[in-house]
Amino acid sequence: MANRKEITLRTLAAELGLSPHTVSKALRGLPGMSERTRATVAAAAARLGYRTKEQERALRAERIPIYSAQPRRFAFVMPRRHFGNIHRQLLDGIQSRLGEFGHALETVMEPEPHEADSVADGKDWVERAGLPYHDGLFIPPLLEAASEARLLALRQPVILLNYPPPATFVDSVVWDVATAVHQSVRYLVERGHRRILYIGDITHHRGFRVRWHAFCEAMRDAGLEAQPEHHMTVSSHTGEAYVEALAAVLVREAPTALLVGIEHDLGAVYYACRSLGRTIPADYALIGLEHAPSRLLPGLTRPELLVRDSGARGVDRMLWRISNPSLPYEHIQIQGGFCDGDTVRTSHCPLDT
Repeated sequence: MANRKEITLRTLAAELGLSPHTVSKALRGLPGMSERTRATVAAAAARLGYRTKEQERALRAERIPIYSAQPRRFAFVMPRRHFGNIHRQLLDGIQSRLGEFGHALETVMEPEPHEADSVADGKDWVERAGLPYHDGLFIPPLLEAASEARLLALRQPVILLNYPPPATFVDSVVWDVATAVHQSVRYLVERGHRRILYIGDITHHRGFRVRWHAFCEAMRDAGLEAQPEHHMTVSSHTGEAYVEALAAVLVREAPTALLVGIEHDLGAVYYACRSLGRTIPADYALIGLEHAPSRLLPGLTRPELLVRDSGARGVDRMLWRISNPSLPYEHIQIQGGFCDGDTVRTSHCPLDT
């Protein structure tokens, strides 16, 4: 990592080929430039270790140590069965932010269920992985319930990158899917859609349940009803059978708009529509809660789920917790904007007016 004292606003501007004035505006969040330029400046500042005086004041105000005489070692526990795009983004955000402070991150694989319950040489899997000897742990979504509970019981600082279980004392940072769902429903309703079909598992994980509850609330706010039996609320893990079942629901419910609440369901939705000879957005408006731009539908209309930013913010909370062990736990939700793509048309159907 570059030495902070060697990096000035002018050297950062020269690195980017921009004026110091533009770089300063970008880092202070002032208008007058594209979001792409702003993101490029922020990324370069993080990579080179440059912080504005305001950023350093904010870190000091939160009692987050800016410089560390002794590098710390943290662990990220990866789910064995559900590792995906969100975990890669979380890792990227955590590693980048820890690098700014001179700390290191190691990854540890979650054990198979039979390994989690076994004891070898008097040590359970947490001890065998050396987790009690790290300075802190980052726990992502989609771990097995038993694994998550075992990690939350450890004594060292833990940041849960997920919605916390009820009555659990832990710091958490998560991208705000509830706000994302409200944004999506409001966007569709403003364009005349009232027959909105929710697609996504609503039971197996806390974040899935948060999405469904937010959908029901957003629909009620719009004067509409949302009953599970009128939506596609089961898991998509059944493959072709799921696509066939979804196609049947599309025919039965006759929606004009689809809200896909789970990232990995978008492909099944696309193929179910195609099996009926229907297209997006001509026949169905479509919004997907994707964690990144979709390769299948590059122009997908979607709320921004700031997963990488949540990982980076989790580092701030971790360092804050280490410096403030006796203060109350906090739950942080990171809100994003909205990507106005090309998969939503304005509804002219009489049923939707």
